[in-house]
Amino acid sequence: MKNRSDDVKISRNALCPCGSGKKYKRCCLNQPSSTQPSDRQYAKKHRIRIKTPMQIEGIRRAGRLVVETLDLVAPHIRPGKTTDEINTMVHEFTIRHGAIPAPLNYRGFPKSVCVSINDVICHGIPGERVLKDGDIVNVDVTSILNGYYADASKTFFVGTPGADAQKIVNVSRQCLAEGIAVVMPGNTVGDIGHAIQSYAEQQGCSVVREFVGHGVGIDFHEAPQIPHYGRAGLGVRLVPGMVFTIEPMINLGQKELIVLDDGWTAVAKDGSLSAQFEQTLLVTETGVESLTPYPLSPG
Repeated sequence: MKNRSDDVKISRNALCPCGSGKKYKRCCLNQPSSTQPSDRQYAKKHRIRIKTPMQIEGIRRAGRLVVETLDLVAPHIRPGKTTDEINTMVHEFTIRHGAIPAPLNYRGFPKSVCVSINDVICHGIPGERVLKDGDIVNVDVTSILNGYYADASKTFFVGTPGADAQKIVNVSRQCLAEGIAVVMPGNTVGDIGHAIQSYAEQQGCSVVREFVGHGVGIDFHEAPQIPHYGRAGLGVRLVPGMVFTIEPMINLGQKELIVLDDGWTAVAKDGSLSAQFEQTLLVTETGVESLTPYPLSPG
């Protein structure tokens, strides 16, 4: 994680890095600092790919398919359904629309979607487990459409939720909203984490540290990492054209986790409920656009 004071130092009389051909002092020197680094500088310094309009449109189309997939799944989240049936539904819908389910065979992951129930924080592998009344279940979908990736998830209630289930799902959903609200040019990655952590801890919940948001679009996982905790003002500064996920994993109890013997399934160490909501975000000239938009209000 970089501090905002780590900006590239440019001589006043050097050619402006924006490519205008003018001297820096006569071009971008007096512009707001968030607009100074060029795409090339961000790629070199932070390994961040600033997306072109064509790439953004490709990610946006993939994002629409991801949201349609979550909408398809939603009415089938009910007692008696197996997680493997959810996987089959996601897989077939994705293929039918000319896309590829990104999780399938990614570093050996055996299924097309992650389905995580109750104390499973993330990376739940679909199988024969049956959904029960009162469960909460996160469905995490990533699709590749025409070479572009988009990533989103929701946590659903199964049947009638208890008080703890309602609390953790509502807090997790609002944590995503809090993070999105501070995405704008000039703010930092640390601002996102600080907003999420502050809200979660005010509600008596905890933020998982081991798994973070990430750049996305050309590859499944790109720079930068987006921790869901941290200090305001620290980290990479946000600039237009950055595309990344925010996907806070929030535990009702303590933040510590255990990864099971399958090498994928992460569970809350204390057995407490865990929930997550995720969207793929674009930093625009004036703020933020979700490329996987869905409402973040309860219901």
